[in-house]
Amino acid sequence: MTHINPYYSRLKTSYLFYRINQTVDALRRDHPQERLLLLGVGDVTLPLAPAVIAALHRAAEDQAKQESFQGYMPELGKDFMKQAVADYYARRGTKLDPAEIFISYGAGDDLGVIGGLFAQENRVAVIEPAYPAYVDTNLMAGRTIVSVPGGEDNGFLPLPPEDLEAELVYLCSPNNPTGAAYTRAQLQQWVDWANARDAVILFDAAYEAFITDPAVPRSIYELPGAERCAIEIASLSKTAGFTGTRLGWTAVPQALIREETSLHDMWVRNRTTCSNGVSYLLQRAGEAALSPEGLAQSGKNLQVYRANAKILTDALEVLGLPYTGGKNAPYVWFRCPKGMQGWDFFDFLIDRARIVGTPGVGFGPCGEGWFRFSCFGTPADTREAAHRLREIL
Repeated sequence: MTHINPYYSRLKTSYLFYRINQTVDALRRDHPQERLLLLGVGDVTLPLAPAVIAALHRAAEDQAKQESFQGYMPELGKDFMKQAVADYYARRGTKLDPAEIFISYGAGDDLGVIGGLFAQENRVAVIEPAYPAYVDTNLMAGRTIVSVPGGEDNGFLPLPPEDLEAELVYLCSPNNPTGAAYTRAQLQQWVDWANARDAVILFDAAYEAFITDPAVPRSIYELPGAERCAIEIASLSKTAGFTGTRLGWTAVPQALIREETSLHDMWVRNRTTCSNGVSYLLQRAGEAALSPEGLAQSGKNLQVYRANAKILTDALEVLGLPYTGGKNAPYVWFRCPKGMQGWDFFDFLIDRARIVGTPGVGFGPCGEGWFRFSCFGTPADTREAAHRLREIL
């Protein structure tokens, strides 16, 4: 008899965004004539940069000619793409060896499998509210989750408690869902905590491109000692609009050693066993996205999303609702009005204004009574959502 993984029974019955998408599909089916404003799932709405499109076309032409045809890709990524990532960091003053960079199909994939480097008995600290995959992937693996609560009192940016007992910790800055971002001094406290305990930080840098404040680090490797305790996972999904194109990377420094074993070498072994590499076309697209030309073009899209955030935060200030995010981040996190709970406010917004957001409780118990808006919608939809929000409240 085949035995299934018993730890799946620890999961909620449905993934947060699956539930939201099901609601959206039902609304579109039942009310096809109504304008639905989607501020829930954080998907981009603006097209890829011209430099990226041109690179995709050139790569496709390469595949049509014998002399430039490419088959299987190296499991760890092509040298040109690894160098493009290293150069991207170097232009910001952060040194990464291309050999420490592993090209992936996006942050979500590696966040889901990076736990394979660590034994089941490791306790996992999660800053809550948290992106659900941090919790769910470790529940599936049978690990114990240790919640580090974030709230209004600490700006949703908790620092390591003195009594925290954990061997792994997930950090996301700027944070999803709260949009809060650690300063250099705050993040250094986590690095020092990890090094003092031989813990490992799994640092999700998916939203680093939205940071404009020089006091907020864009990479954990800007901090002394991070190369000895941190794995950084990043993506072009939001930086360059690659949500439908899928490309990212994971950095595992060679200085990261635990139990006299190189985690870098372990990840090489993992990837060469479990991956056939990322498509040549996508890696050429990523190379173009990280070029100065590509970054300048995608930067115009980021400015649109930042302007969307300003529209939403202005509306929240008029309404007197406390919020975080909207600066250095593409999410706005605010308190539900009139003491409402998250899913009640979710239903209220849909019923009264046809606005779809994300209940904070979907990111953990610390998020109850709070709500997330994504700033990735179109400017017209964002303005209309701010108008409708003011009208109903």
